[in-house]
Amino acid sequence: MAIMAALITPVVLEDRFVRLEPFAERHREPLREAGNDPDLWRFHGLNQYNRTFDRYFDHYLAETEAGRDCAFAVHDVTSGALAGASNYLAINPANKRLEIGSTWYAKPFQGGLANPAAKRLLIGHVLETLKWNRVEFKLDQRNARSWSAMKKLGAVEEGLHRDHMILPDGHIRSSVWFSILPADWPRVKAGLDARLGD
Repeated sequence: MAIMAALITPVVLEDRFVRLEPFAERHREPLREAGNDPDLWRFHGLNQYNRTFDRYFDHYLAETEAGRDCAFAVHDVTSGALAGASNYLAINPANKRLEIGSTWYAKPFQGGLANPAAKRLLIGHVLETLKWNRVEFKLDQRNARSWSAMKKLGAVEEGLHRDHMILPDGHIRSSVWFSILPADWPRVKAGLDARLGD
C-alpha cells in the first residue's frame, strides 16, 4: 500500500477464509442485501437502523476513491457471499496510525471466522507490512457485542471519550477507545491464529 502525503492507496487483502476488496460500485447492492437488518446499524453514525444505506455507501466509496479512508467489502471465500464490511479510518501516515472501524457482518457470519480472519489481515497489514505504530478502535459505550469482541481480540482498552459523537437519531454517544501496538501484536496474532486453526 503506497502512502503519499495524507493519502492511502487501496489494496486487496486475502487468505483462505476471506477476501477484502476496497469498495467499488459493484459492491453496493450485494452489501445492501447482506446488511438488510436494522440491528446491524443501531450504533452506526451514517446508516442508523439501515434507513440511509446509500449515504453510508456513498460516503465510504468516495473516501476510499480519494484515499482518505479505505472501506473493504468482506467476501466469505467458502460461500462466495459478501459477509460484511470493515474500514481503515482516521489514517495518519505522519504518525503511523489508523483506526479499524465501521465494521459489520450479516448475522449468518457473526461468531464465525470472517471477523477474526479479516482482523488478522487488516491489523497484520498495518503492523507488519506498513510497519506502522498503532491500530485504533473505538465503539459506542452501549455496544456490548463490540466491547466483548474487542476484549476477545486482545485490544488494550484505553479509556472513555465522553459525549464524543452525535448520532443521526440525536443520541450523544460516548466512545470507548482501544488500541493494538507492535508490542501487542504477537499476543493478539497468536490468539487470532488459534481461532482460525492456524
